[in-house]
Amino acid sequence: MPQRFLTWSLSGRPRGEGDVMPRVVVFDEFGGPEVLRVTDEAVPEPGPGEVRVRIEATAVNPLDLMMRAGSSPAPVPLPRARLGVEASGVVDAVGSGVTSLEVGQSVLVSAVPNAAAAGTYADYTVLAAQHVIPRPDGMDAITAAATWVGFSTAYGALVEKAGMRPGDRVLISAASGSVGRSAIQIANQIGAIPIALTREDAKREELVAAGAAAVVVTEGVDLAEGVREVTGGGAEIVLDLVRGPGQQQLVTAAGPGATLVVAGFLDSRPTPFPVGVGLRIFTYASFEHTLDPVTVARMGAFLRAGVRLGAIKPVVGEVFALEDAAEAHRRVESGANGKIILAPKL
Repeated sequence: MPQRFLTWSLSGRPRGEGDVMPRVVVFDEFGGPEVLRVTDEAVPEPGPGEVRVRIEATAVNPLDLMMRAGSSPAPVPLPRARLGVEASGVVDAVGSGVTSLEVGQSVLVSAVPNAAAAGTYADYTVLAAQHVIPRPDGMDAITAAATWVGFSTAYGALVEKAGMRPGDRVLISAASGSVGRSAIQIANQIGAIPIALTREDAKREELVAAGAAAVVVTEGVDLAEGVREVTGGGAEIVLDLVRGPGQQQLVTAAGPGATLVVAGFLDSRPTPFPVGVGLRIFTYASFEHTLDPVTVARMGAFLRAGVRLGAIKPVVGEVFALEDAAEAHRRVESGANGKIILAPKL
């Protein structure tokens, strides 16, 4: 890709020959990965209470694919819509009133409330300081970029919403995905008993290696019978990361008075209302907690402890250059293992 040159820096000072214009991935219409393009876009100075982050790595998530295709829950204004809700980088500038972060500090992006305007598929983004947290010590940029969305969703659903406790048997659907693996790790960190569900027997060993206390392969078996066999009476918590008609099967595998937390949307078909004896039901979306600084502080403390103890280990897949965002989307759509990452400086 040829270099692009900028006459003036972001702060108004003339740049020298060879300075590269900040890049951002945008799309002007809904469609497949081919609608994504890289363009130059000057990044504004952070305003009061804001920070500018120089992005070192950003992850590709299912929400990004939904936004690009025009099927996301929130409307996406066109043209020049951006993508990206998960990234790690370095604080590049701070606005007035910011005391919690400083220039040069390694950070994680904890929330991007308006990804279409401030998404992280870019060299830089500007966010409110409360949506950026320090990166855990010892975690590199690419690993950090693969961590937050899966971790915060699983933590919020299981700990904040369901009140998971040591000894709870936790049934996790779509366990081989990033949220599912995070749920296994978080359950182990607390002392709960994670039971992983997968459609493929080939994934059994890797889920056990990831920390699952038991794995139930759903293809061709009675799900409730399989879960009761390994739990002795059903799960106390059911984490549904799929939805759709199969949800009721999960409910039948729950014990009396169990908690169902619905935190995914992999199956777009209608989901009948679940029926279970004394069942507590919660629907969870990560922004419910990631926009709350108090909860994010708890999440950050738990994450740092998990990293320090070696309990939190995201699985990183392929790493692509920013210019290859379309191919990165294709890899996610093909079912690639591990979190797909874009690294702007690759």
